[in-house]
Amino acid sequence: MKTLTTFAAAMLAASTAYAETPILTVYTYDSFVSSWGPGPAIEAAFEETCACDLQFIGTGDGAELLARIRLEGARTKADIVLGLDANLTAAAGATGLFAEHGQLDTAFNLPVEWTDPVFQPFDWGYFAFVYNKETVSNPPQSFADLIASDLKIIIQDPRSSTPGLGLLLWVKAVFGNQAGETWAALNSHVVTVTKGWSEAYGLFLEGEADMVLSYTTSPAYHLIAEEDARFGAALFDEGHYMQIEVAAKIAHTEQPELADMFMEFLTSDAFQTIIPTTNWMYPAVTPTSGLPDGFETLIQPETAHIYLAEQAREMREVALDEWLAVSSK
Repeated sequence: MKTLTTFAAAMLAASTAYAETPILTVYTYDSFVSSWGPGPAIEAAFEETCACDLQFIGTGDGAELLARIRLEGARTKADIVLGLDANLTAAAGATGLFAEHGQLDTAFNLPVEWTDPVFQPFDWGYFAFVYNKETVSNPPQSFADLIASDLKIIIQDPRSSTPGLGLLLWVKAVFGNQAGETWAALNSHVVTVTKGWSEAYGLFLEGEADMVLSYTTSPAYHLIAEEDARFGAALFDEGHYMQIEVAAKIAHTEQPELADMFMEFLTSDAFQTIIPTTNWMYPAVTPTSGLPDGFETLIQPETAHIYLAEQAREMREVALDEWLAVSSK
């Protein structure tokens, strides 16, 4: 009886301790929380210092994060939203659900100055069309080259995917009022439009298309993680569109101190050193150790395109209407 009583007491103590462990809930995109993504390593690193339970919840692709937050509104269980990008910050800010991050004194290493007090960058990169060097020996050097070729591509839906939206704004930034005509020509090369990046890249690796919309950093994954140098990113003369991924804390979070701790953690070496070889993007704050070997082989666009904040929201609506008008025919 004494043994049972001792065991029951121990179980009660363990249960009480677990119940008292605060939970920080972070909504993000699916690839972030995958076994090969940064989520598991970041969870372990943060939990070493926070005395908390960090829980990531995947919500599809990046653009779907905003849709879910809008749907849940003040009822959301999220404390942090991680994985929106600069194209969506104005729309996300308009919900009134987010609070200031307090990290503007951070020395962000971005190609543009960052002054947004609500949405905090954690990584960045350039969109590009990725190809297999063994099957595409002469990659296009411009949109015009791609349109003139017989290459087949896979892209993502701009309504659900941040890379898909990035391509939409890339075409708009380069071609302006001729964006609709450009889409009419590009669409003849599109094999399929997927809901998100993971599905698109998987189909590309299965040989379903010659090229896939991804990032200039994607070949680093194959080179570093797989020791496979077959993949490259096409460098376009017109320049490339940037993506800056951001995180933000929910204003009415029940874990304000933990949320602030996590936002500060995003700028730390512990977080930023994980990003290059798990999320395969450039870190927003350069780690003290620098970038991993292999990143020096990546293409470097001479021209960077990006719309920020309200301009991105305005251009998104125009560009989406142009794309839908052409794609629905």
